This record gives sequence, C-alpha cells and structure tokens, in this order.
Amino acid sequence: MKRIILFLVTNIAVMVVLSIVLSVLGLDRFLTANGINYQLLLGFSLVVGFGGSIFSLLISKPMAKWSTGARVIVGSENSTDFWLVQTVHALADKAGIGHPEVAVYEGEPNAFATGAFKNDALVAVSTGLLQSMSREEVEAVLGHEIGHVANGDMITLTLIQGVVNTFVIFLSRVIGYFVDKVVFKTERGVGMGYYITSFVCQILLGILASLIVAWFSRRREFRADAASAQLLGSPTPMVHALSRLGGLEPGALPQSMAASGITDKSGFMALFSTHPPIEERIAALSSRAH
Repeated sequence: MKRIILFLVTNIAVMVVLSIVLSVLGLDRFLTANGINYQLLLGFSLVVGFGGSIFSLLISKPMAKWSTGARVIVGSENSTDFWLVQTVHALADKAGIGHPEVAVYEGEPNAFATGAFKNDALVAVSTGLLQSMSREEVEAVLGHEIGHVANGDMITLTLIQGVVNTFVIFLSRVIGYFVDKVVFKTERGVGMGYYITSFVCQILLGILASLIVAWFSRRREFRADAASAQLLGSPTPMVHALSRLGGLEPGALPQSMAASGITDKSGFMALFSTHPPIEERIAALSSRAH
C-alpha cells in the first residue's frame, strides 16, 4: 500500500511541478495558442516515462537470472550453498523482510540485489566473490545487499528514473515545438525543426538525467553500507570487504544490472558511476566506529 501511495504522490507531484513551470514561463499559453494539447503531452510523458521504468523493475528478477546465468540455490547443494542461504535468511530476518531468493553465478567478484518487492527479492553473488573473500567479508556484502532490499532502493530508484524520464520526454518535445515555431517558422503542424530539436534535446537531457540518477544511486550505497554494519553489529566486516574489493577487479554485469553491482570509476566518469569510490565508503563506515 505504501508503494502504491508513493507512486501516486510522485505522479501527482511531477504533474504539478511541470504545470507550474509551464505557467511561470508562459509556455502553456504558447502551446495552447499553437494548437498543442500540453495536458495530453504531459500524460503521454508520464505513461512512457514511468511505464518503462516500472516494467523493467517488474521483470528485473528473471532478467537478472537470464543475463548473468545465475542459478537459484536452496542450500542443499553443498556446504557453501547451505551457509549462503542460511546467512541470507538470517540477515533478512534481522532486517524484517521476507526471505529473498539466493543465487550464484559464474564470474569475477561481484554481487547484486534486485526485485520489485521487499518480500520477493533476489540476492546473487558471483563465484569470484565467494572464492576471494572470507565468510565474514561475504556476510558483510550480503548484509549490504539485504540493506538495499530493506531500504526499498529498487523501488525508489525506479521512481527517480521515472521522474527524470518524464521530464526528458516532456521537455524535449516542448523545446522542439518552440524551436520549430519560433526559429523554423513552421506554420502548420510540425516540421523537421521539431523532430531534430526533440531528438537532440532528448539526448542532452538524457545525459543530465543519468547524472541525477547516478548521484542518487551513490547515496544509496552509503545507506546500504550502513545497513550492513547495523545488521552485523559492527562496520569492521564491511570495511574489510571493501578493502578486499579495492584490490580486486569487479566483475562486469550486464548494462541493465550495472546499478546493482559493484563499480568504482574515477575522474570525470565518476559522475556517471552508480557507486562512490571505495575509499569514500570505507571512510564513511570508519567514522561510524568512533
């Protein structure tokens, strides 16, 4: 119920904000005078913007399994799988969420959590992670992923993505209409100016939107690290796990799963990174110990 209310409130907020912006700039009168139904355009932008994000979230579990080749385990396969499942379930109980599916996939060190619902999520770890870390460090990583699920990060990130998608779709078309009428002087319907401008604006605004989403994603990593420290009763295991990861090359995940796994970019590309630098995460965790 909370998620439904949050979804509705978010949609209403987007509509109100865009309507106010149009009114303040006088664009609503301009669009209406040129025969453009901006309310219909706004509705279209909301449906497309949120529709794609929500659909991606709903199919995130099967897509994650398919794209990584992850196999779901129940704990009866071997002693490592038994420990893995029991650890995830114990952490989920502490976090107050339902038991997620647990999966293992072949690859370099990495892990991720995904799923549309807190009580029906998926937590997956790579064979490289299991082989390169101690059990305490793996447990810390699992606590981090459980933290993502308990914090509702997948839902929140979907809403953020939906909001920015809506703005990108709507504003690129409004700007396209404006340029087409004012610069290209198209009198009837829309001309090439609209299509060219809308296309270029959608790319440029999309880049700006990706920066916003990446910034939020980096914030959620700090919260998930803190959740791991709380679940394990100390930040030390997660600090050790991050230190270990700092000396390893994180395994690449499919593009659709990139925000869920471990990444560590530097320089200008850090602005597009979904994860903050490992040293910043360690510093944030270390400050909790004092």
